This record gives sequence, C-alpha cells and structure tokens, in this order.
Amino acid sequence: MNIAAFIRSLQQSRSISSTETTKRIIRFKHDSDYRTFVRQLSQNDKLRPLRKLISPLPIIRGIVCQLPASAVLDCSGGHIWMEKDCLISVNPSSQKSLALDNGMPWGVQQIKAPQAWGVTTGHRVKVGVIDTGIDFNHPDLRHSLLRGINLLNRSKMPYDDNGHGTHIAGTIAAANGMHGMIGVAPRALIAPVKAFDHNGSAFVSDIILGIEWCVRNGIDVINMSFGMKNRSKALLGAVTNAYNSGVIIVASSGNDGKLRSVDYPARYPQTISVGATNRSRRVAPFSNRGAHIDIYAPGEKITSAWLRGNYNEMSGTSMATSHVSGAIALLLSLYPHLTPAEIKLIMKRSMQPLRNAKNRRSSTGELDIVRMLQAAEKL
Repeated sequence: MNIAAFIRSLQQSRSISSTETTKRIIRFKHDSDYRTFVRQLSQNDKLRPLRKLISPLPIIRGIVCQLPASAVLDCSGGHIWMEKDCLISVNPSSQKSLALDNGMPWGVQQIKAPQAWGVTTGHRVKVGVIDTGIDFNHPDLRHSLLRGINLLNRSKMPYDDNGHGTHIAGTIAAANGMHGMIGVAPRALIAPVKAFDHNGSAFVSDIILGIEWCVRNGIDVINMSFGMKNRSKALLGAVTNAYNSGVIIVASSGNDGKLRSVDYPARYPQTISVGATNRSRRVAPFSNRGAHIDIYAPGEKITSAWLRGNYNEMSGTSMATSHVSGAIALLLSLYPHLTPAEIKLIMKRSMQPLRNAKNRRSSTGELDIVRMLQAAEKL
C-alpha cells in the first residue's frame, strides 16, 4: 500500500471548504500498513495539523477522523476499508424514580442469585460497563468500583450525568444490603467506561475504544446495554478481538418488541444476546425475541441505583443484560478459566423454561443461576 499517497489524500481533504463534516472509521487491511501509517503520523512534524484530526483505534488496525462530507480518499487499491462513524444509543427504557422498599430487587431473587452467595459472590471479577459512567458517591456502589475511564474527557473521572450506567452497575454489583440494595454479584468489581454522553449517545468509535480499554486492562466481562440497527464491520472487528482475547461480552437485544430482529452488537455471534422477561417469566412486551436471543433475564420494572444516591425503576433489555453480566461474574469467580464459548454453552444448557403468550414452551429460556452453576460442574 502507498502510505504516502493515502496521507496526501487525507491532507487534501482538509483543504475542502465545507461546513458539513462526518466522522469516519478507516481500517487497514494489513497490520504492517497500519503501523507504518501511525509511525509516519507520529514522527513527521509536517503532519502535526493532521495528527490533531485523527485518533488511532489499534484493536481494529484503524483510525477515526473528521472529514468533509464530500471528501474522497485514496483507498489504495482495496487496502483500506472506510465506514461512517455512526451514533449508537443506550436502549431507551421507561423509568420512574422511587424510594427503595426492599434491599433485594425482584430480578435478583428471580434468577436465584441469593442461593449462590454461599458459594460465590463474584469476588474480584472485573465487569466493564460501557455506558454513561457511574455515580461514584452512591453508598450502594462505593465498595464495588474501579477507577475506569472517561473516553469523552480523559482528564475527568467517568462520572454519570445520565443515570443509565449507574442503574446497570447497581444490578450487577451493588453491595449495601443492610441499608440499600444488593446486586447479583455483590463482590464483583465494576470498571465504568464512559463512552456515552448525558443524552445516552456515543459514536461507534467510542465503543471500540471502550472495548480496547477493557481488553488492555484485564476486564473479564463487558456489559453492553445499548444497540443500533446498522451493522458495523469496525465494531464487529473490536468485538471479535475481545472475544478471541477471552473477554465475555453481554449485549442487550433491543426494545422494539420484534420477533426476528435483534440490535447490534447483540446480533453478533461473539456476544451473549439478552432479552427481557417480567415477573411471570414471560417475555416482556417491549423485548426483541426470537432465534437471535441467547438467554432472557428480568427486565421489567427493575429497581436499581440512580444519581445522587437515589433509586429508579426502569424497564428494558438493558436491565436484563445487567442481570446476565452479574451471573457470569458469579460463574467466573468459581471457574476463572472458562472461555466465552463455554460460558454461552453453560447458559444455554441451564436455562429455566419460560412460556410465551400462547402457553407454548420457548426454545430459549430465562437465566437460572443455581442451574447455571450445576451445569458448569458437569462441563
């Protein structure tokens, strides 16, 4: 690949007078080309203006850059791939604030987490929550947190300015049963990865950077309570690399109530795709469902931690996903060498049957932690 020609086309694109710009992800087919490009970019002082516009994405041998919408790059004979850096959102959920009336949320009980705590509490298993950040001062989360990272502002802590990330973290690992709430894996450690802004929006490139941070920092499980309709090859590349590194990725299926449609990244086979159930072990009306779902978990009217030490009730496949991430933390605490493929197999073998609206048994069931641990013993 002619790296010099590619750099020239990037420089020329900067000279286009256009008010409309788009973020684009560019991936290099060959690792040697990527390394050569990054080296020239960092060492050549003449490229300093270009350097400010580009962020490397090493996990996918790529870069993200802001370019005029009309820019046409030298794609160097098929040696690079380019895609638009799309916006992705935390799955929208209904919510209402409320006082905590019981330290044990119904979902934690339904999946039988308390029956497992005599054997495992998820001790020191690291769960990366790629989301809106976390309320570091919440009394139920104070002892469950790692420092994490703020990808929107590297100089700041990943403080939550939305609430969604704090809610997810509470279900996974809240640890204040005496005075507050308790999550599925109360001794697991949450690493907040703030990729989403106060509106619950992030670019695909931010998610990729979050995945890479998790892989580099020895995170065991990544919780992805968000989704989009478009397939991104760049995001698939990051998910695949994390999977091959032994990181378990749990993703929400989406809240469109569709029968054969699941959001990305949950649709990628390298993830564990989660749908939502209600108290009666039926699929929640809002949950996507069908063959692409690996497992269901409680997701309707889930109480968990919220901003400023409060609590909120939320519904969505986001909430179901956090129950599954907590369950995997319990499993990994006992069996730390399980691979992502083995964990998915254990979950599929141990699901509690659920019934659909027509009273027929579904092929995919609900999470049951007692059965999950029993299945792991037999693997």
